Amino acid sequence: MSLPEPTHDERRALDGLLGGARRPDAKTTSVDLTRLDAAVRTSCGLSLVELLETVFGRTLSDRPAEEAAKEAARAELLRVAEESPLYASADWFRDWAGTRGMPARLITQGNGRLFARAVKVLERLEDSSGPVELTTLADEVTGDTKALGPRSPLSTLVLDALARRIGVPKPTAAEDRRALWEAFGVLPDDLASRVLVLNLRAEGAGLGEWLTGAARHGTPFHVTLHQLTTLPVTTDRPVAYVCENPTVVRRAAAELGPAAPPLVCTEGLPSLAFHRLASTVTAGGDTLRYHGDFDWPGLAIAQSVMRRHGAEPWRMSAADYLAGVRGADPHLPLKGKESPSPWAPDLATTMAETGLVVSEETVADRLLADLRGAS
Repeated sequence: MSLPEPTHDERRALDGLLGGARRPDAKTTSVDLTRLDAAVRTSCGLSLVELLETVFGRTLSDRPAEEAAKEAARAELLRVAEESPLYASADWFRDWAGTRGMPARLITQGNGRLFARAVKVLERLEDSSGPVELTTLADEVTGDTKALGPRSPLSTLVLDALARRIGVPKPTAAEDRRALWEAFGVLPDDLASRVLVLNLRAEGAGLGEWLTGAARHGTPFHVTLHQLTTLPVTTDRPVAYVCENPTVVRRAAAELGPAAPPLVCTEGLPSLAFHRLASTVTAGGDTLRYHGDFDWPGLAIAQSVMRRHGAEPWRMSAADYLAGVRGADPHLPLKGKESPSPWAPDLATTMAETGLVVSEETVADRLLADLRGAS
């Protein structure tokens, strides 16, 4: 090691300890640690490390050994990821598993086992054939029904991966976490899972009566998954419109009231309640027409609703996007992973070239005009 600009007393001390004579005009004095260790052992019977730990009252860190251990543990985590079937088949999984700093953080916290469990949860969700309760999922993978509870380390890690998969921000609020779970068929709470509807008349005791009564008054109505499960309904509407933002529902109720056609709102990521109601509507032969935000998560949601329920696009073309750009906030650039638009391939291309978000609220006037014309 080097001692910069040593004082006269420091040079004399080194000369006395190590022998020899340091040049008095030297700007830097080099000290051979092997010789220093030998001198310290001769002088006081302690190694250099032992002496320093005694003087400073704490254990010195062996940084090379620590880094080697971390690298070995990091390699083990990546080995776990690479052995998963998802590693070969899913870009999002490789991106998540290889995130710089993420495995290192888990290693530092002693959570290598946590990473392996998160991989198992993701594999289970990939192979899922239907909805599963959150507690059941946790029990199947870990043997602990509470392992995926709110803000648990395992749920945080899994939700980070799921958010990355569909290109949405990591959830921070309880409602966002619940919506993300439900987007992948995991049910945290059938009472909390809900869907907002307007003027959707239905047949069926209880819920059917409530929906029809709300429609008679043009009043928005929240329906829970529990209600849809315990009080099944049937519908007979030729067309039901679907939007992403409750602002559209609010305006339709205020401006059109009972005359508005049936309108269903996902309120962001579609919930299991939404999917249950959408399946009910289409089972009766009705058609869904979907509109959402013109951003990458919005396109992903649109694609999932169209694929799962056979919904038709509602003002979701490149021309509709460009018409909305004139009213878009120039300070809201598109962010995140691009999503395709199979129903209109030029839409995603145009959005990428333009680079702006067009929220559903921005084009609400056009949507209300359609609803007014369908009344």
